[in-house]
Amino acid sequence: MARKLNIVFLVVIAVTALLQSSVAQTTFQVGDALGWTIPSSVSTYSTWAANKNFTKGDILVFNFTTSQHDVAKVSKAAYDACNTNNPIFIQTNGPANVTLNETGAQYYICTVSTHCSLGQKLAINVSAATSSAPPPSTSPAATPTPAPALAPAPTPSSTTATPPSSATPPSSTTAPPPSTSATPPSTTTNPSVPSPTSGVTPPPPPSPPTSSATSLRVTGLCATFLSIVLVFLN
Repeated sequence: MARKLNIVFLVVIAVTALLQSSVAQTTFQVGDALGWTIPSSVSTYSTWAANKNFTKGDILVFNFTTSQHDVAKVSKAAYDACNTNNPIFIQTNGPANVTLNETGAQYYICTVSTHCSLGQKLAINVSAATSSAPPPSTSPAATPTPAPALAPAPTPSSTTATPPSSATPPSSTTAPPPSTSATPPSTTTNPSVPSPTSGVTPPPPPSPPTSSATSLRVTGLCATFLSIVLVFLN
């Protein structure tokens, strides 16, 4: 099992390295639309390379017609003198792809006739492909930072809870006024109690008159009956 795990681990590392190299690799068309030919100015290819960043693993594509041009890698001395003898390597079939396997200054010329002296030459500076390493290192560093940022959030919530507690004093101050206002009504009710009692005393006096009235009515009726009897007797 340990051997299988080691093999799988090595395969993963190899695939990752291949993916990184393929992503970092850039292909440059030398001269862009002009291609690899005799330029109108001797500074054409130096101007083209001035705004380019060449890194190890990139590819240069020299577009030219076979038998009319070629591309040779030479030393700086041969580049300056357009010396076509003893090139580092030469490719005669176009288009030619050249992989930048070394860092530092590199020089390319066309060895056909006087093409080099007419400006068909290229000098570039190749840097190491170290730009691919920093991105993965920065990604893990960014992950822990958002986590602690969430901790300070509870503190403002605790401050917002304090204002409601301060609102309680105003409620206590409003309570006393109603209690004071309630006392006056109690004083007004006391005088109202004797008033009904004083009103109760007058009814007893009228009661005797009612009894006297009934007695008068009885006597009146008796008198009328007596008068009627006397009339019949006469």
